[in-house]
Amino acid sequence: MHSRIIILDFGSQYTQLIARKVRELNVYCEIYPYNRLPEIQENVKGIILSGSPFSVRDKDAPMPDLEIIKGKLPLLGICYGAQLLAHCYGGEVLPSKFREYGRANLKFTDKGSELLKGLSGNTQVWMSHGDTISKLPNNYKIIGSTENIKVAAYRISTEDTYGIQFHPEVYHTTEGKKILYNFVVSICRCLQDWTPSSFVESTINTLRETLGKDNVVLGLSGGVDSSVAAVLLNKAIGSNLTCIFVDNGLLRKNEFEHVLDSYRHMGLNVIGIDARDKFLNDLKGVLDPERKRKIIGKNFIDVFEKEAGKIKNVKWLAQGTIYPDVIESVSVKGPSAKIKSHHNVGGLPLKMGLKVIEPLKLLFKDEVRKVGNALNIDNDIISRHPFPGPGLAVRILGNITPEKVRILQEVDYIFIEGLKEFNLYDKVWQAGAVLLPVQTVGVMGDERTYENVVALRAVSSTDGMTADWTHLPYEFLSTISNRIINNVKGINRIVYDISSKPPATIEWE
Repeated sequence: MHSRIIILDFGSQYTQLIARKVRELNVYCEIYPYNRLPEIQENVKGIILSGSPFSVRDKDAPMPDLEIIKGKLPLLGICYGAQLLAHCYGGEVLPSKFREYGRANLKFTDKGSELLKGLSGNTQVWMSHGDTISKLPNNYKIIGSTENIKVAAYRISTEDTYGIQFHPEVYHTTEGKKILYNFVVSICRCLQDWTPSSFVESTINTLRETLGKDNVVLGLSGGVDSSVAAVLLNKAIGSNLTCIFVDNGLLRKNEFEHVLDSYRHMGLNVIGIDARDKFLNDLKGVLDPERKRKIIGKNFIDVFEKEAGKIKNVKWLAQGTIYPDVIESVSVKGPSAKIKSHHNVGGLPLKMGLKVIEPLKLLFKDEVRKVGNALNIDNDIISRHPFPGPGLAVRILGNITPEKVRILQEVDYIFIEGLKEFNLYDKVWQAGAVLLPVQTVGVMGDERTYENVVALRAVSSTDGMTADWTHLPYEFLSTISNRIINNVKGINRIVYDISSKPPATIEWE
């Protein structure tokens, strides 16, 4: 059984990043809301308390009962977590006198501290808080200070409990990974055995035990998650898995044929369904993005149910759900207020009376790719950019028509192939084109034109939770703009989206 670290989430924007950094150490960890601490099993070796947008002085601040874990397991409080451990045990937390956001340097570190062992002198850390610990409880000892913050790091003298006022999980804390290593490996004594290969081996064994000889159906999308899930299931149960790939008329150019061919070369049992007319007919005249998603979701369920019903003795529905999907559906303050429609396959399992199997639900997106590499899946699939479930429907603003789909497919193809040609594709997390409901005047030859505008979008991210616009070279953008306008009839203007998430989203609808 793998060693395990539990992260209690107090609502910080960085909580997932803590988990990702711990897993990069090949140590398994899980995130739980602060008020839903799981049963502490033998393989749980330590607990991390996350930051929070709250102040410990707030009336409704998250205040869990720490007595069931404090002093019994190694404990690391980060930012709010550190303030909580001070506030609840006799210390004092007050509003900061100095601006405590951004880069800082540890002017003092206790060389004998296990948590800060091996750090460089004056190492850079990242602060992000409005309160500061002004007084520590009696048995707490300062182990790190900056020029302005006396209590930047501390430990409790009589137990393996630590607090740090900065964020070790962010890029700007230059030796943050070493701090997490010191806590997770040296203090908690976790084994670094959480690897893609070990995940593949244990998951295949678990799938065989769970599914036995039952038949399983899986809806493929052509993306990384469903593809990796399919290969894992195929290795576990072979021909008992049937995959269904639906062409909704909103895929990329030639994608249906290309993806089907790729899957068959991988030895998967795949049924391809051409449902383009059904989807496009039902989307005629629909302008609202949420209605588009619901129509696409309903049609997918109808098509999938019809085809899956032709397969005998199906007991399970497999899905490519990944860990961020699971985390987002159970937020700190309860279930998320709004989850976009068309996530996976909605109410299909209940409607068809199927049990659900989700072999990737413990993995982040980058871990899914690593598992795909361990399974020797073709790099064209593993390195594929994320693509929205509703496809080009959320990249055609306004009314969807077959002609608009054709235009956007051509534009998208030129853009994506150009990224590959200029060796930029793997440097971008996600890219696509958006057809705007706008026409502008232009000049082609001796004639004035009044044609469509396309926005190009490329972002850099790790998991899609936040994203920065990618600074593509001007020469590339110039070349692609010329190619699109010269080769795609109906387009006379190209713009490039330079907004980041937040406040903008990656997709436009």
